[in-house]
Amino acid sequence: MKFQLAIWGIVCCVLAGGVSLVKAQSSIDYVNMFIGSTGSHNTEYGGTTPAVSEPFGMTQWCAATRINGISRTAYNYNDTHLLGFVATHQPAIWMGDYGFFTLMPQVGILNLEPEKRAVKIDHAQEIATPYYYKISYNDVQGHALKTEFTATSRCSFFRFNYPSTEKAILFLEAGREKEGGSIEILPDKQEIRICNKERHDSHLGPRLYNFKGCYVLKFSRPFSQYGTWNEDRVSKMQSKEEGAHVGGYIEFEPGTEVVEVRIGSSFIDFEQASENLEKEIPTSVSFEQTKKKVKAVWKSNLDKIQIKGATDDDATIFYTAFFRTMQYPREFSEYGRYYSPFDDKIHKGISYNAYSLWDTFRAQHPWLQLTQSQRVDDMITALIQMYNEGGWLPKWPNPSYTNIMIGTHADAVIADAYVNGFRNYDVEKAYEAIRKDAFQAPRDDYRWGDRHYWNGSYEARGGLKEYLDLGYVAADKTTESVSRTLEFAMDDYCVAQMAKKLGHEEDYHILMKRSRNYLNLYNPQTGFFQARHSNGSWADIEEGFTEGGRWTYRFCVMQNIPDLIHLLGGEDVFCKELDKNFDEGHYRHDNEPGHHFAYLYDCCGKLDKVQNRIPMIIKQHYKNKPDGLSGNDDCGQMSAWYLFSSLGFYPLTPASGEYALGIPHFKEIILQLRDGKKLLIKAPELNKKDYLLRVYWNGKLLEKPFISIQDIFKGGVLEFCSE
Repeated sequence: MKFQLAIWGIVCCVLAGGVSLVKAQSSIDYVNMFIGSTGSHNTEYGGTTPAVSEPFGMTQWCAATRINGISRTAYNYNDTHLLGFVATHQPAIWMGDYGFFTLMPQVGILNLEPEKRAVKIDHAQEIATPYYYKISYNDVQGHALKTEFTATSRCSFFRFNYPSTEKAILFLEAGREKEGGSIEILPDKQEIRICNKERHDSHLGPRLYNFKGCYVLKFSRPFSQYGTWNEDRVSKMQSKEEGAHVGGYIEFEPGTEVVEVRIGSSFIDFEQASENLEKEIPTSVSFEQTKKKVKAVWKSNLDKIQIKGATDDDATIFYTAFFRTMQYPREFSEYGRYYSPFDDKIHKGISYNAYSLWDTFRAQHPWLQLTQSQRVDDMITALIQMYNEGGWLPKWPNPSYTNIMIGTHADAVIADAYVNGFRNYDVEKAYEAIRKDAFQAPRDDYRWGDRHYWNGSYEARGGLKEYLDLGYVAADKTTESVSRTLEFAMDDYCVAQMAKKLGHEEDYHILMKRSRNYLNLYNPQTGFFQARHSNGSWADIEEGFTEGGRWTYRFCVMQNIPDLIHLLGGEDVFCKELDKNFDEGHYRHDNEPGHHFAYLYDCCGKLDKVQNRIPMIIKQHYKNKPDGLSGNDDCGQMSAWYLFSSLGFYPLTPASGEYALGIPHFKEIILQLRDGKKLLIKAPELNKKDYLLRVYWNGKLLEKPFISIQDIFKGGVLEFCSE
């Protein structure tokens, strides 16, 4: 007993800061911005870019190697040419951009078209960090140029180096097509104003008459010449232009070597863009000071976690993943005000956007509860505001409704946050919003294909009418019917947990009954969930799935795993079938529906099987190279899975209040939690023993492979031992 107390005293010293785990290299220096930026498939890779901003930045700034759009990000590491630098709001490869613009320094001759202004990239001349980007290159005529920039949440600071012997030009593109944009050059103020009204996803949501991305560019040098362009027509010394494909240019006196540009962005107006710029990068602050400030912000966030016993590759993968989880949802408010793309008006308050909810309810949002607790309530508030202003919670706001993916997983995000103690928002309004998803079918009745064109109403739960009447989504009425049924049932469970805690007992019982609607699609003859027609007959066994198949959705009952185990024949049979899922190649970690599979073994008391699977998944799907992610990061979900799994636990069931245990990826980890608390995770025998099945929480053996989320939030010591 005295020995145990002595050990506990040493642990307390570590938690109090008595032992430092900080390595010689800082956490931020491990971030590899290129991980996930390319792959062998056009879209099925990480989909990440080396974009610069502060954590959760409203506007990101990125080198552009291609013209971006839906299914094409602005940067791909395997591209050979640079087209310019873009102010972007594209959150994932599957989504479009909006309110963007492009700039590109040129020498001697103005080139408008991408293929003419393209210059070769040498990655050896490229530096990319979360807070700073630099690239040196030669233009088509062989002139040496250098561009570098840093960025805050809503603003950026560019510095261009030109050759002293040639005419220095800056190309600007305000709009590409459709809604287009406008440009106004104010030479007396050394200022340019750019407005972009484009939304690549505009066909998927309501028309927004007031939407615009506004930019104010303030230059360190006067303009010697300037002009605008529209399509291929160039108008010298013209200061204004508006249209679908428009932009402008400015020239500087020969001999100009360095030009600095401070840029403010806004979704409200130019005055707000200027105000944002003055708040974030005032004229009194230099480029280097701004860069240093943004680096410090990132460092303070990344330093929340310290790891011990990591190789350089492991540390790089870890801190890069941690960085990726601090990009979305993005800030959308501007110092007490925000433009709402849900009612096309300006409001007071704090807002966020870019919620990839079908993906991120699984691990990304739970990870933010653990590491960004101060933001969670505001992120929930933003979702409630979208409901108030648009009539429904969104499924994938970009920045408005997009009809993308299935289920209404804002329900899971809100309920999970509530169950875990985050309640500084309008709780009853939040419940009203998720209850509407569960009880009110969308207005129109059609098959609800993904990315369905906007027709004046929002999808919500497409197929809910039959789900309420029949207990399942009917295959002859609605596409992806099996996946929808299972995901609706999971969302019903989440809404039920919040209903119970708020005293809505009738709703709770109705929803808990509906949370077992997966039973209505289980075919005991095949052992799989199978689509059914509205008359009750079975459809084809391969029909009715979303981004997966019958093997994937066979294990997608997160909300009642004991029932699923019983359904498949008991614990032994269940584990054998789960083994088949992995060993026969049915498991696809590159997509989200299966991210919880390895942790299902815990529900059979098989922590050893979890600990066998997790390291193999990490080794196969996370690497320190540009094609190092096997699937789209999807706004942090792939990264959050890795981070949780590296810590040794995972949020298996949303709104359950529990983590399922796994195995840490490092021998020692310290997490800085809210209110000054700390979590120490220890696995001293890691890599020496095959399994670490005895898990202690603050010195007490855990009887089951689960731990309370509230316990973790309070801080303490989680130790994995072999005996």
